[in-house]
Amino acid sequence: MSPTARIVIATTLTTALVSIAAYALPTQYAATSVGITFLAAVYVLVLRNNSAFIKAHGLSLGGVLEPGHISLGQLLRSLGRAAAWAFGTAAVIFPLFWIGFVTWWQPEHPFSFVRPESYFDDILGQFVAIALPEEAFYRGYLQSSLDSAWASKPGGPKRHINLLGAQIGWSTPVTCAVFAIGHFITEPNPQRLAVFFPSLLFCWLRSRTGGIGAAVILHALANLFSSTLGRGYGLFH
Repeated sequence: MSPTARIVIATTLTTALVSIAAYALPTQYAATSVGITFLAAVYVLVLRNNSAFIKAHGLSLGGVLEPGHISLGQLLRSLGRAAAWAFGTAAVIFPLFWIGFVTWWQPEHPFSFVRPESYFDDILGQFVAIALPEEAFYRGYLQSSLDSAWASKPGGPKRHINLLGAQIGWSTPVTCAVFAIGHFITEPNPQRLAVFFPSLLFCWLRSRTGGIGAAVILHALANLFSSTLGRGYGLFH
C-alpha cells in the first residue's frame, strides 16, 4: 500500500470516528470527545514512535510530546517563539478579519464587549479541547505526512513555492480542504466550509516555524476573537 493510500485511510477513519463522537454524545460533551478522538488518532499515528519521527511531524512542542526528559529551558524557548509568531500574525490578520466580519454579518448595533460565562472554561476549552487536537491531527499528522509522501514519490506533486519563508506545497490546500470538510460533516452548515481560509494560515505557520505550536495558539486566538465579536455585536450567544 502506498503512503498516500495509508494517509487517506487514516484520515477517513479518523474523520468517521470524530463524526460519530460529535453526533452520538450530548452537546456538552461533544467538543471534548472530538478532541480526545483526534489526540488518540495522533498518538496511534505519530506519538508512539521515536523522537525523530515526532519532530518530523512538528509535534515535539518543546519536548512535551517526546519520550524522555523535558528541558524547561527548551520548553520555554519553544513556547516563546510560538507565541511570538502567533501574536505577530494575529496583529496583522485580526484587524482585517474584523472588517470582513462586519462586512459579512452587517450587525445592527455597534460593538459592545460582552464577557463569556467563564473566562477559564472558554480559554482552556479553545486551547486544549479544540485548537491543540485539531492542529495536532491536521497540521501535525496530515500536512506533514502528505509532504513526506509526495516528496518521496517519483512523479508525485513535488512543486513548492516559497511564501514569506515557508515552503508551501500541495499538502496545504489538500489539508485545508479536509479540515473544512471535517467541520462541515460535524455541523452541516455551508458557512463551516469557510474555515478553509484560516486553515491556510495555520498551514503556513506549520511550514514556517517547523512545528504546530504557533498554529495552535493562533487557532485558539482566532476562535476566541471570533466569539468575542459575535457576542459583542449580539450575533452569537
